[in-house]
Amino acid sequence: QVQLVESGGGLVQPGGSLRLSCAASGFTLDYFAIGWFRQAPGKEREGLLCISSSDRSTYYRDSVKGRFTISRDNAKNTVYLQMNSVKPEDTAVYYCAAKLGLCGLDYGYWGQGTQVTVSS
Repeated sequence: QVQLVESGGGLVQPGGSLRLSCAASGFTLDYFAIGWFRQAPGKEREGLLCISSSDRSTYYRDSVKGRFTISRDNAKNTVYLQMNSVKPEDTAVYYCAAKLGLCGLDYGYWGQGTQVTVSS
């Protein structure tokens, strides 16, 4: 059974840090690009950044450049989203998604999401 499971969400204060994990089961991430997305209440889902199967990062949104980074540990079949200097507007449900090869828009596998709340 192909599955992506996000974890690591929670409540964090503005300016703080959080690391989200995206663990894959039922398939190996080695040949897949993994993207991170988020959806805030009342807003459309937006792409944030992606890491390709060859470890190349692509940012979809300028607002997270310099604050969010993506990395992968193929031995653990897991991709991470490091969130630094978080802001209240980062509050959303965060999703990871997988597609073969290069980063793009056509992701075939999605996780169930993890809630991130930035508040003092």
